[in-house]
Amino acid sequence: MDWRSDGLRYFGYSYYLKNIFGFRVQRVSIDAGFTCPNVDGTVATGGCTFCDNRSFSPSRRLPRQDILDQMNEGMSRIKRRYKCKHFMAYFQPATNTYAPVDVLRPLYEKAISHPDVVALAIGTRQDCVPDDVLDLLEEFGQRVPLTVEYGLQTIHDKSLRWMNRGDDHNSFVDAMERSLGRGFEICAHIMLGLPGESHEDMMETAREVATCGLDAVKIHNLYAVENTPLAAQVRSGEVTLMSRDQYVSTLVDFLELLPPSMVVERISGEAPGDYFVGPEWCLDKPAVLRAVKEEFERRDSWQGKRFEG
Repeated sequence: MDWRSDGLRYFGYSYYLKNIFGFRVQRVSIDAGFTCPNVDGTVATGGCTFCDNRSFSPSRRLPRQDILDQMNEGMSRIKRRYKCKHFMAYFQPATNTYAPVDVLRPLYEKAISHPDVVALAIGTRQDCVPDDVLDLLEEFGQRVPLTVEYGLQTIHDKSLRWMNRGDDHNSFVDAMERSLGRGFEICAHIMLGLPGESHEDMMETAREVATCGLDAVKIHNLYAVENTPLAAQVRSGEVTLMSRDQYVSTLVDFLELLPPSMVVERISGEAPGDYFVGPEWCLDKPAVLRAVKEEFERRDSWQGKRFEG
């Protein structure tokens, strides 16, 4: 898929979806009511330092409904904003493989039963995919295009400890080894600007991401939302968040190291204003996208320019 022939500087998700399906596809968020092992005490309590699922997922800002009701309501909102008739059912908040297979199967079945759904995405943790769950995901990947999203964030265990993750990088390596070749796409979430990480630390993450077999990445800066330990750390001055210039420069450095075949599903993060603490520049997503484009043009660069596969 020659995205550069269209004048693009990176392999963006909307371009990818339109070329795969031939029409616009939008994600609709689903809350299946899951928790996480670092919330319920299995590996930790309190959840990730930066995480309030209500801020990251539209479906957790309202009382939880039946899956099909959630989807119909979400689709109606999306249709008012975009000219879109086809959707990807996205199990988004919390850890969406954190249950036995006989619990997971009917939830996924119900989501793909909707007549407007053409694909499925499932967000989870890399320490929550035992082999029988991977077998189930492989089965669904044979029936509908499926993306499994792992919350990698970083390859550095010091940062995973800071965020109260409750696992280590080896769990991602293990999950990747057992996920590859199963017929579904694999996406990793990456977070730039974690406290204590140098520029080289972030580039080390980029180089491993580039060569570990991933199909796609979602990247954004560390930002703070209300009701989280990070919000208190930012307000006290214990944690300093990246400026927009710092983030844009680091992001472009990161993308230059990725293979040109890797889909970039996201390059910025945002949250509703009533949940948001900072940095303020995150709230102007179009300005961030313009700044990234301008930085690529200033360098005369593109995704994969420094890839060493």
